[in-house]
Amino acid sequence: MPRLKTGSSLKLVIDLVSWGGVCPLLAYSLRLELLNRGYAEAALAYAMVAIPIKAYAVLTCGLHRQGWRKVSTRDAAHVVRAVTIVTAILFMLALWLQVLMFLPRSVPLIEGLLAAVLLPGMRIASRFWHERAAHLAHASDARRALVVGAGEAGTLVARELLRSPEAGLVPVGFLDDDPRKQRASLLGLPVLGRLDDLPAKARETGATEVLIAMPSVPGAITRRVVEHARGSKLRFKILPRLVDTLYANPLAQLREVDLEDLLRRDPVVLDVSSIAGYLEDRVVLVTGGGGSIGSEIVRQVARFKPKKLVLLGRGENSIHSIEQELQRTRPELPKASVIADTRNRDKLESVFREHRPQVVFHAAAHKHVPLMELHPDEAILNNVLGTRHTVSLARDHGVERFVYISSDKAVNPTSVMGASKRAGELVVDLVARRCDANQSFVSVRFGNVLGSRGSVVPTFREQIRAGGPVTVTHPDMKRYFMTIPEAAQLVLQAAGIGTNRGVYVLDMGEPVRIVDLAHDLIRLMGHEPGVDIDVTFTGMRPGEKLFEELLTAEEGTIASKHAKIYIARQTDTASERIEAVTEELIAAARARDAARIRTLLGSLVATYRPNVNGSSEMAGSRPRSGATPTAT
Repeated sequence: MPRLKTGSSLKLVIDLVSWGGVCPLLAYSLRLELLNRGYAEAALAYAMVAIPIKAYAVLTCGLHRQGWRKVSTRDAAHVVRAVTIVTAILFMLALWLQVLMFLPRSVPLIEGLLAAVLLPGMRIASRFWHERAAHLAHASDARRALVVGAGEAGTLVARELLRSPEAGLVPVGFLDDDPRKQRASLLGLPVLGRLDDLPAKARETGATEVLIAMPSVPGAITRRVVEHARGSKLRFKILPRLVDTLYANPLAQLREVDLEDLLRRDPVVLDVSSIAGYLEDRVVLVTGGGGSIGSEIVRQVARFKPKKLVLLGRGENSIHSIEQELQRTRPELPKASVIADTRNRDKLESVFREHRPQVVFHAAAHKHVPLMELHPDEAILNNVLGTRHTVSLARDHGVERFVYISSDKAVNPTSVMGASKRAGELVVDLVARRCDANQSFVSVRFGNVLGSRGSVVPTFREQIRAGGPVTVTHPDMKRYFMTIPEAAQLVLQAAGIGTNRGVYVLDMGEPVRIVDLAHDLIRLMGHEPGVDIDVTFTGMRPGEKLFEELLTAEEGTIASKHAKIYIARQTDTASERIEAVTEELIAAARARDAARIRTLLGSLVATYRPNVNGSSEMAGSRPRSGATPTAT
């Protein structure tokens, strides 16, 4: 007999008295309509026979360890399951016990039905009593909250608030645009109206908080709710997009509304089978594995149970950080961390020989436009030479899938960084032409990623925290944006398409004005643009364009198997020319000859138009035809 704590012992006694004593007496009474002395003795004898079986079931099934204050429907189902098993045993025993005592065969069945109601009922009543007592104790201090979204996520939030009065919030109702939910009641709370009714319903109910629980809606709807809440001077929080985190504790997941929520687009629907088909039980190498994009690719790949995950990067701190994160979140996953530079071919070859990767995501790159204008040699050595080493070793060592992470800045480039990324695409395509039939080597091109290291959003946040001003280069500057998880998921999906060669272009939605982004972020951080925080325009920097394109006018796109991924039509550049100019580029970079680098980039990338002074009157300052991916 296991040692019992005081609380568990009391629950065991209550269960045995109820199930072992009360239920048999009630069962005999219901069966015979009247319980006289003789039948009472039979009921007592039956109870004494049954109690050891019931005690064993309670202990074995752990019913005495259930927390009655937080009991759930799953706990109740567990009780009913245990009662059903014991009832079946007692029903079979009744066939033999009838010769020793008065025991109608229906008594175990009646008793089982009574126990299936009584035992869960006691637990639910205990939870109700404790929740009511807690709510009464916290009622005077609780803030009233409107839950926006009457779907599964909103119901989870409201249910957890009702269970947890210590959170200091009491839900007063839901708002939802679904006409089928109007005037409905969920968890005893009414659906009060639509999203645009928020100001009026907040006044009616006295709500001071808004909880946005619509993890899958577009950013425009979230923006609408935020504007209503801000206009009514209500506090607001949001449930994150990753709904798989909700089931642990939705209240712990509530956070401040962020810029990503306002720009949110339709969620990416992954073809899980095609991704798992090339990742599961494979050795996967991610270069630049500690960077913003590389580390998110690592997280996404880890979901698909690779045989081993190899994290490669130059920065020991960033590699250590993602390694420690994986140790916490995926301790069972075999992994290896490698500190290496893709420009060092000998070290890189030793990595391929030791780990024998079957899938490679090449995310290692220099990406900052103004810095690469100042150091074009570094852009070439990292983005071109490093890519050539990685992709050629991948081919030589039989890698099945190779994915090069490219950029929209590779299209009609005006910067060394953009031209170097386009050169990287050409190098990958050159190697892809020489691949075996079972190999797939592709590039994936997308725009700016919100929150990535050194991107505009973290910079704006620091400026706002410092009291401003927020600096924007030009009032008309626009960029494509997507979230880091969305970008990483689409990269994985593009690799799953399985064709060799080509540049995949991700659907980035509509471009966003940077100044609008700045205004949104200022408001989200509790200030008013132009009043609390100024926005100033500093002029464009060397290499920058007003607009980024995803395609050249000549490319166009072909639809792929996935709705958000297109294939850019490529014009073949002669292999000999790519090889010759690339060799000269690398030699110029090693000699730190900036002028020669720009000349050779113009020779290799026909659409490269250097912008060294930041003038807005340069090639590429207006969007060109074919800039938006359109299936043809």
